[in-house]
Amino acid sequence: MIPLTKEGLDFEVQAALAWHDDDAHATIATLLEDIRHLRKQLVLSEGVMSRGMTRGWTPTLERK
Repeated sequence: MIPLTKEGLDFEVQAALAWHDDDAHATIATLLEDIRHLRKQLVLSEGVMSRGMTRGWTPTLERK
């Protein structure tokens, strides 16, 4: 994964806010819904992946 620069992160923040007409509450709510959805997808994928397929690696819900 390519690290995001401060400028790139600032651009993404501004784009997310613009998408929601500068409504910070709506932007945060959407991002939290996205996180919830992705966590569910991760749990589902973990259930169907074999350990051999990933050479022992397993996904985690929390950042390390």
